[in-house]
Amino acid sequence: METTLPRLFRKTAQTYPDIAFQMSRFNDGHFEPTTYKDAFENSLKFAGGLLDMGIVRGDHIGLISDNRREWQQADIGLLAIGAVDVPRGCDATVGDLEYILSFAETKTVIVENSSQINKILDLKDKLPLVKTLICFEKSTEKDAEAGKAAGVEIIDFEEVLRRGEAFNEKNPGKVTEEMEKGKWDDLATIIFTSGTTGMPKGVMLTHGNFISQLDDIDERIFLNPGDRGLLVLPIWHAFERSVEYVVFSQGATLCYSKPVGPVLLADLKTLNPQILPAVPRVFEAVYDGIYRQMRKTGGIVNTLFKFFTNIALFHSKLDRVLFGKTSRFGFDMRWLQWPAYVLPWLICYPIKLLGGALVFRKIRAMLGTGFRAGVAGGGALPPAVDKFFWAIGVKLVEGYGLTETAPIVSVRPIRRPIFGNVGAPIRELAARVVDPETGKDLGKCKKGILELKGPTVMKGYYRQPELTARVINDRGWFNTGDIAILTVNNEICLRGRMKDTIVQTGGENVEPLPIEMKMQESRFIKTAVVLGQDQRYLAALIVPEKVEVEAFCKEAKLDYKNYSAMVRSPEVLHMIETEVATRINAKNGFKSYERINKIALLENEFEVGKELSAKQEIARFKINDIYASEIKKLFK
Repeated sequence: METTLPRLFRKTAQTYPDIAFQMSRFNDGHFEPTTYKDAFENSLKFAGGLLDMGIVRGDHIGLISDNRREWQQADIGLLAIGAVDVPRGCDATVGDLEYILSFAETKTVIVENSSQINKILDLKDKLPLVKTLICFEKSTEKDAEAGKAAGVEIIDFEEVLRRGEAFNEKNPGKVTEEMEKGKWDDLATIIFTSGTTGMPKGVMLTHGNFISQLDDIDERIFLNPGDRGLLVLPIWHAFERSVEYVVFSQGATLCYSKPVGPVLLADLKTLNPQILPAVPRVFEAVYDGIYRQMRKTGGIVNTLFKFFTNIALFHSKLDRVLFGKTSRFGFDMRWLQWPAYVLPWLICYPIKLLGGALVFRKIRAMLGTGFRAGVAGGGALPPAVDKFFWAIGVKLVEGYGLTETAPIVSVRPIRRPIFGNVGAPIRELAARVVDPETGKDLGKCKKGILELKGPTVMKGYYRQPELTARVINDRGWFNTGDIAILTVNNEICLRGRMKDTIVQTGGENVEPLPIEMKMQESRFIKTAVVLGQDQRYLAALIVPEKVEVEAFCKEAKLDYKNYSAMVRSPEVLHMIETEVATRINAKNGFKSYERINKIALLENEFEVGKELSAKQEIARFKINDIYASEIKKLFK
């Protein structure tokens, strides 16, 4: 394996020059390929253009753009000459851009379009170091005039390529010379965290942080040259970025789509990918869509779907126990379960096969004929979704990571996934679970704080050594802040996040995530947020599933004129209270103090940049501010 990302890309481009590196959608809807050879040549030109503009090794370059083919080409180019990218998406707020670009001391910023040009020019008084903007899309005369007035040069991406081509002809070998200077521990990027727990922190990741993952991950998430990965996550995010390195390190193709149901399903059919890496919400949406469509169809079709699904879920549960495909936490005498489980396993097996032929085959066909696996990361995968896809024969492997670990810590292998965990740590990483109070190593099968050590762990937080020292101790162990248990086979089972733990006035510690995921199994609940810090009981803010609430009101003959009135109605409130109570109870394994005493229904869905982070995780500290009045009423 090469020691820097540009050299790794060069090696792949030399090995598979004519294989498509990227498949990108154009305005008329068709996808057009860019070969590895062409993409690498563009990267060299872009690198030459930056050298011609005076960019030097170590310069920080902002990269404000959503997914598009130019992103990787530009990034490989700037990394080739030793520059460092500071990425963010187009949904970044003005406040985010001001903080990130000023804190990272960027002088040059690559932007996607005129909208991002305007954002940055409006901030020019607060970004005195910014002197140059490079625009992927063709800029306008108005942009140029505004830039000139602000003292900022605006250059189109294509112009940088032209300048780079001329520079490279006059200075043959200069870009290659710079590329060869690169080292394993050179800084590659400063990725600012999405801010779910407070002010974004600049995570410094090296070339080696990313590359050290690939040897193991390429075995767990295996691709053949020319295979396709359908990509829907923001490219600036660490999870998506590592996924793209996994894809191109194996000579496969990056296919850019969107996490929007109709678009995603159409692209799955058109592009026929082998893998789909996405956050759990994407797979939840597919799961909800399947059940919704079955209910809408009704009749014998829905009856058969429910029957075969229940059989498949039951058989898969037996299968996991019988054949060692579930997490183990000690000596469980599994051989004693064989006599009780093997007969129902045999009886259900042909029924499950019939369900596969009559029902599940059509669902699998929605993912394409070459689909190998979905890869869920960037958040917790709800158990109900995990069990469903397992039962119908769709591989869905869950992974885990943090921006600070570049980000992959673990992922279930596609060939033999084990249910109930996120896989064992990749072999480059050491993992241990420690007591949060004493820091003592607790060993396996005991709950504590997960710590990691190895070559994927970040250099630190940019310009924040005190904060770095809080999370990385003097022996190099990184405190993830996540509550976990290690199985007997060293797989990681996550149990919550230390900062999310709710401490009630009675001293009880509550992990909100399992409660929220259980509530969200209801077809009427889209999003749930559990509350109760320093309170006597738990409450929840709930965003209902609009389509299902409207259907409920129609079936119940409730004459409400609009959705807003439905959400405020006592009938809908009572119905959702019942949905919560039937899920959060002792029968389902919840303790008495984990029950939800009160709920408040919210009319509007949560939005990225507001209640949600870029990877669609709930920004809990923002929830407390945005819905302060609703929360106050819940605890009167």
